[in-house]
Amino acid sequence: MFDQATMKLKVDPLIRMALEEDITSEDVSTNSVMPTATMGEVDLICKQDGILCGAQVFARVFTLLDESVKTEFYAQDGDAISKGQLIAKVRGDIRVLLSGERTALNYLQRMSGVATYTKSVAALLEGTKTKLLDTRKTTPNNRIFEKYSVRIGGGNNHRYNLSDGVLLKDNHIGAAGGVKEAVWMAKAYAPFVRKIEVEVETMDMVKEAVEAGAHIIMLDNMNHDQLKEAIAYIDGRAEVEVSGNVTKENIAKLTDLGVDYISSGALTHSAPILDLSLKNLHAV
Repeated sequence: MFDQATMKLKVDPLIRMALEEDITSEDVSTNSVMPTATMGEVDLICKQDGILCGAQVFARVFTLLDESVKTEFYAQDGDAISKGQLIAKVRGDIRVLLSGERTALNYLQRMSGVATYTKSVAALLEGTKTKLLDTRKTTPNNRIFEKYSVRIGGGNNHRYNLSDGVLLKDNHIGAAGGVKEAVWMAKAYAPFVRKIEVEVETMDMVKEAVEAGAHIIMLDNMNHDQLKEAIAYIDGRAEVEVSGNVTKENIAKLTDLGVDYISSGALTHSAPILDLSLKNLHAV
């Protein structure tokens, strides 16, 4: 759950932007059929099995439009929900319920979809020491929601943004002139409390990363035999992360490696939404 400070500083402005995108001047459809304030209630129904995520954001959409709107949830973030289940009831001015419906559902469906997909991938790593990580491959201006959803689904967050940690990728290495040079330069510049992670694609790069004293070595887009060779060479001298087109369909092939981390951009860029709907709107 987002704390109050995070909601006000980071989340509310993003929700307002989403509402402003959907309502540039007025909600013409709603104002046509509902010219005056009328109290109403609507049901939030689950239409597909999955994991609920984003309840707080869903409710906040309506209260930003009208503080008097009340949402009563019968499930909370992280709960397994099933097709046909009543998830919540929203009560307030019918005009607000109609105007906020799509934005509220967009957040809840997207966040629940990421949590559901992450849960299914994380389940394939159960019984291993390997932690499942997300990446920065997130929807612009929705990273805070998507990375939260990964955690709700049982995954872990890699660095939040470029200010949050040192990860030297192929183009950083090219700019520095090599793996060793990039690691040495990062150690000289970055605060000493920062770990240095470097992405490598070949055994020669692995050896350079170990020699330079990288704290974490990301093995990117290597085949299984290459991964095993690299892990044996590293031999505990650095933490090991495996990355590169990891999905629900292929992650099981990596579980025997015993690495510290497996990262997957698919958790956020390829998760389908979870189907949820607001139904049975009526006056009260």
